[in-house]
Amino acid sequence: MSASLRVAVLCSRVRVEEKYIFQALEKRSVAYDHIDDRLATFDMDNAAVWQKYAAVLERSISFTSGLYALRMLNAMGIPTVNTAEVAATCGDKLLTSLALAKAGVPQPRFVTALSGESALQAMEEMGYPVVLKPVIGSWGRMVTKLNDRDAAEAVIEHRETLGGPLHNVFYIQEYIEKPGRDIRAFVVGDQTITAIYRKSPHWITNTARGGKGEVCPVTPELNEICTRAAQAVGGGVLAIDLFEDPQRGLLVNEVNHTMEFHTTYPLTGVDIPGYIVDYLLAVARGEKVPQ
Repeated sequence: MSASLRVAVLCSRVRVEEKYIFQALEKRSVAYDHIDDRLATFDMDNAAVWQKYAAVLERSISFTSGLYALRMLNAMGIPTVNTAEVAATCGDKLLTSLALAKAGVPQPRFVTALSGESALQAMEEMGYPVVLKPVIGSWGRMVTKLNDRDAAEAVIEHRETLGGPLHNVFYIQEYIEKPGRDIRAFVVGDQTITAIYRKSPHWITNTARGGKGEVCPVTPELNEICTRAAQAVGGGVLAIDLFEDPQRGLLVNEVNHTMEFHTTYPLTGVDIPGYIVDYLLAVARGEKVPQ
């Protein structure tokens, strides 16, 4: 069916997820190349090297590497999953929140400050505890719950001492009293294909930080907010992280464009890599895919 198409999978190293994706490609008899992004080059004067691919699936571990690879590929006219614009939005927590706000998708309150002094003022006005996040980062790294001003001053001093330009962009989010879990849902096109609860006694529930997965039913309410969130950031193959707020219901916390699914796939039995590959092939064939 897809033997005439050749696609590429661009990734930093072959993790469990990439092995699953390769198996899904082989099951569908799709010709593909695995390209290590650490060895790849992108030359606009020699675009034919990449234009032999009907589409490229980006699975880089590094957000920066993946983003700039996608920018080059899209400039060469090569369809990608996801697009550079989607990656740019999802890879930056502030840009994600702005896109969700513009689309009217429920999310926790957030404030941005550009200095330590204004960040402290914003935290005081929001009321402790608050959550301070780096605008770019994953796996819950450098995400900090601040319970009082003393803690906030210490963390802000540390951020300012690090000196990087993004360390002085303070993304402050209200703390949500979640019921010992959050939800990770997977959206492909216009469909929420599966979801899990991530449970932990710690306030950070990422499976990368020790959270345990449990099947979460995809209710009409969950599907509706997840597909709206996916559409808000540009659509494609995405993972939506949500909180269950006691008063407001489901709130979108983050949207991920190169999600891991090594826990979800065996737990739910839903063929996530198969959905990803089918979407990739639809893009490769030039079909109108849901955004």
